Amino acid sequence: MGCGTSVPEFDENEGHYTKVSKPNPWAYTKPITRTELMKMRDEFWDTAPHYGGHKEIWDALRAAAEAELSLAQSIVDSAGIIVASADMTTCYDERGAKYELPKYVLSEPTNLIHDD
Repeated sequence: MGCGTSVPEFDENEGHYTKVSKPNPWAYTKPITRTELMKMRDEFWDTAPHYGGHKEIWDALRAAAEAELSLAQSIVDSAGIIVASADMTTCYDERGAKYELPKYVLSEPTNLIHDD
């Protein structure tokens, strides 16, 4: 997601986060190029609807993952997505379907290398 910062707000009554935030820094298992990262992202989004849930929610999650935080928040809110982890790695739709997103679709790893 984008470069902005946000403090996640947890709603104790509802048991989920009300604000999305940028994922914590992470590293892929080995150094990875931008081309490899984009290929992994494309493969994930192409196959995501097969993991269950609803295509329109997967589409909204992709749009949110690729947007700046403020826009991502608006997308999540308007799609009725329940954010179980502030970094959007675990979400639910209003019907209770679970959506798990790998960090590589939400942010770049710390060991990203330039393509040669």
